[in-house]
Amino acid sequence: MPDVIKLLPDSVANQIAAGEVIQRPASVVKELMENSVDAGGKNIKVIIIDSGKTLIQITDDGDGMSETDARLAFERHATSKITTAQDLFAIRTKGFRGEALASIAAVAMVELKTRKRESETGTQILISGSKVELQEPCSCPVGSGFSVKSLFFNIPARRKFLKSDNTEMRHIINEFQKIVLAHSNIRFSLYHNDNETYNLPAGNLRQRIAGVFGKQINQELITIDTETNLVNIKGFIGKPENARRTYGEQFFFINNRFMKHPYFHKAVAEAYQNILPAEAIPSYFIFMEADPASIDVNIHPTKTEIKFEDERSIWQILMASVREALGRFNIVPSLDFENEALVDIPVRSSSSQIPEMPAIKINADYNPFESESPEQNRQGYFERFERENTENWEKLYASIERGEERTGSSERIFETGRKFFHIKGKYIVCPVISGLMLIDHKRAHERILFEKYLDCLNNDRSVSQADLFPVTQELNPSDIFILREIEGELLSLGFMFQYPDNKSVTITGRPSGSEDRDPREMIEILLQDYKNSLADPSTGEKEKVAAAMAGASAIPYGKNLSQEEMENLFDTLFACKSPNYSPKGKPVITIMTLEEIDKRFK
Repeated sequence: MPDVIKLLPDSVANQIAAGEVIQRPASVVKELMENSVDAGGKNIKVIIIDSGKTLIQITDDGDGMSETDARLAFERHATSKITTAQDLFAIRTKGFRGEALASIAAVAMVELKTRKRESETGTQILISGSKVELQEPCSCPVGSGFSVKSLFFNIPARRKFLKSDNTEMRHIINEFQKIVLAHSNIRFSLYHNDNETYNLPAGNLRQRIAGVFGKQINQELITIDTETNLVNIKGFIGKPENARRTYGEQFFFINNRFMKHPYFHKAVAEAYQNILPAEAIPSYFIFMEADPASIDVNIHPTKTEIKFEDERSIWQILMASVREALGRFNIVPSLDFENEALVDIPVRSSSSQIPEMPAIKINADYNPFESESPEQNRQGYFERFERENTENWEKLYASIERGEERTGSSERIFETGRKFFHIKGKYIVCPVISGLMLIDHKRAHERILFEKYLDCLNNDRSVSQADLFPVTQELNPSDIFILREIEGELLSLGFMFQYPDNKSVTITGRPSGSEDRDPREMIEILLQDYKNSLADPSTGEKEKVAAAMAGASAIPYGKNLSQEEMENLFDTLFACKSPNYSPKGKPVITIMTLEEIDKRFK
């Protein structure tokens, strides 16, 4: 029987490794930017064409490489970061596996130009599908410049499964943000199709956060700073009133390396307990410093999943740190001890007299029971009570009599007539034969609007209301790309946009019937709901957009509804195809039966 075990060729092995490390254009951006940081670059420039499908170019002014190092860098497991297995427990650099460049070169056409500071000439290397096509001296600035062209050109199946340009660019921006937040001392810039998306000068962390997410976030940050023998925690958390309903401004870093850590996220959420509603997610930019020997960053190829030696203790420290910061923000007053006129305290001189102690004059002979007996006092109280409430009782009986005149008896008002009550600006209550029907008015309106918007998208019908005074809203650039991604559907539903730059959107029109809603709030809720739906592969694009629009346009909680509005909502809801559930699958209607009510009185 012939042997069946074979060694894979390097080109095939590199493509397999690329499948783990290089999942999309954003993966290339991450690996090359991290290499530039590790090389000591102080000015790092990222140029993207067609969301990385055509070109990813990253240049830095770091140390550069020699001719030999430049060639060796594209071999598998070639790295300057570690030399022994023990080095894995003292890692402070971004990369160390030595797989990134080999994986990128296996699935793209790569050009490298690099020069060391002490060298007069640099080195140029061209590699296509792991095959070296050119290596020669060249003239280039100090540092390294990588150009990655035609990603996945030799794996058509992988290229076919890339998402739209807007989606891929959104992923690139997310990776870019993680790296630039961890290194505020480095200047970064990002260009997409010759348009500047970011230009971030070197500065402190607060300035970098404001540069990435907009100047308005500067007023929303609370400082966190805790030092222990186990871990040091620094950074910022967001004020409770600025929490949102989706992820997007939640960042953990360990030794300046971004990490995903759901367990630590729960610690932050626990600290905000009873401060935020259940669906709200606070912002945080938390940087941890720990002994590299106490963490393991080598459990996943992307190096974003980190294992800690004592996670439980760090969880407690993190929660206490966030709570302390929130307590300082909410409770501790800020006193300006440098202000000389804080409190005017009079100073007594030796000649001034001490004033007499205040006294309360009372009648020691007064007897409260002399004039009236207890029975007389109670009788007087009931007389006053009757006088003050007679008018209200008369109004109540008058309304009941009017109801009997209309229906023949008050009983029929609740059983045969339609009577609606609104409770706490949230629930509509309607008596029915079997008991009481309760309707969540916001979810009911979401269901109504969802079916309306879905019909508009499926049949290309829409009505837009132009805004007399268009409003402009600053957004995270990744959110701008979400809007561009679903702009066709939003235009069909009545929204109209203009983009003055890569960080803001001007709303020039909105769906008819939403004139009483703040368009900026609508866009924020729409983006939040749409991002929450992205993880659901069973829902189509039109359904996701319609559901997000319904959530943004629905009647909010807290608004009082008239009888006519409740009746119209009731009728329209039960004309829907699926009135029992909201677009998110939450119940809209529940009935409290008479038996359930009777049990409460036993």
